[in-house]
Amino acid sequence: MKIAIPTLFSRLLLGVIFLMQGYGKVFTWGVSNVYNNGFKAYEETFLPGFLVKFTAYFTSYGELICGLLLILGLFRKVSYLWLAAILLIVSFGHGLQSPIWDLQHVFVRSVFLIFLMMIPLEKDSYALDHLIGGKKEK
Repeated sequence: MKIAIPTLFSRLLLGVIFLMQGYGKVFTWGVSNVYNNGFKAYEETFLPGFLVKFTAYFTSYGELICGLLLILGLFRKVSYLWLAAILLIVSFGHGLQSPIWDLQHVFVRSVFLIFLMMIPLEKDSYALDHLIGGKKEK
């Protein structure tokens, strides 16, 4: 089986997961509600309030935008790095709340993301930026 098909499936699945997560946070609940009902608790830690608020917006909009970009196959390299940063932030935040927490959501996303980051971008031949023949990403 060509590497393009498993890569396409992984990219689409990860894109849908992040897109729907971001969609829920931005359009269904609203980022301010996400912040007030989840992120605000982190202000009781050593983290400054402005950083906690920025993180709520960064992760919510990042999931939405990068999820869509992965589905379209645009700006993959930047999207992978942005999503890696989001997963690190989420892991750090959950670790602040509880030293032993459920890793199932972060783990699955991380496995797909690591797989995609290891595949050379030119092997993802069904990506829109590859098909339109724009600037070659390395």
